[in-house]
Amino acid sequence: MRKFIFSSAMLGVVAGGWNILQATRRGPRDWRLVLMWIGWALSAAVAIGTIVKDADGRQIDS
Repeated sequence: MRKFIFSSAMLGVVAGGWNILQATRRGPRDWRLVLMWIGWALSAAVAIGTIVKDADGRQIDS
């Protein structure tokens, strides 16, 4: 669990998610908002995949 919490990739995803959440609350609701959420979801998937792959690589090397 620590690998997810302290990862710089996940910190970036959380910060981006907070910004998109604020934009959803205060901004206009149009097609750009949907694209922002899709982009955030893809970023989160890539960050999680990278963390899992790095963790598996470290397990094999140990």
